[in-house]
This record gives sequence, structure tokens and C-alpha cells, in this order.
Amino acid sequence: QVQLVESGGGLVQPGGSLRLSCAASGSTFSSSAVRWYRQVPGNERELVARISSDGAITDYAGSVKGRFTISRDDAKNTVYLQMNSLKPEDTAVYYCNIYLPPRDYWGQGTQVTVSS
Repeated sequence: QVQLVESGGGLVQPGGSLRLSCAASGSTFSSSAVRWYRQVPGNERELVARISSDGAITDYAGSVKGRFTISRDDAKNTVYLQMNSLKPEDTAVYYCNIYLPPRDYWGQGTQVTVSS
């Protein structure tokens, strides 16, 4: 069983930065890949970034590549999403996700609003 808690969202002006955190409980965290998704009301969840279990491999959606950075600190059971050069279209609820067969685990989400 895994519990995920996101934090770090808020209101930021275009061009600004935020760092999201995903804190996990459970000993399986360090052996799991972790993903960040985002969702705008009325739309499907969009995969934003993912990081492998050892942190060696990262992958990003084209819309955020070069602006967002995913990282992990297994000593703290935490995955981060550093978001720079934020744009209004980055506004969404951001969720972290772990898949442990046979199910997905999700946090409650954290709202990011980019607006002047």
C-alpha cells in the first residue's frame, strides 16, 4: 500500500517558477518509477514527466521539455517537479502516480495556476 501527497502548487505569474513535491509512504517507493500528470477540468489527464526507479532515466511531454525537471530523493521518499518559465497553459491540477501491480496509486493533486 502506498500513499502519495502532493504539495507546492499555487498561483504564479507567467515566467515564474514552482517546485512541486510528491511525498510517498511505503517501502516500495524507491523501487518504483514515478510519474507526474496534470489535468484541466473537462480534459483527460496528461502525462507530464516520469522518472525511472533509479533516477537515471527521465522523460517529458513535448510541451514542458526544457522547462520542467523531474527528480527524486529516495532518502526522503519524495519526487520533485521543478517547473520554470511557466505559461498560462500550464494551469492544471498536478498529480503524482506510481503503478504497483495490479493498480495505480494517485495523490490528491495540487493546483497550479499561472496568471497575471
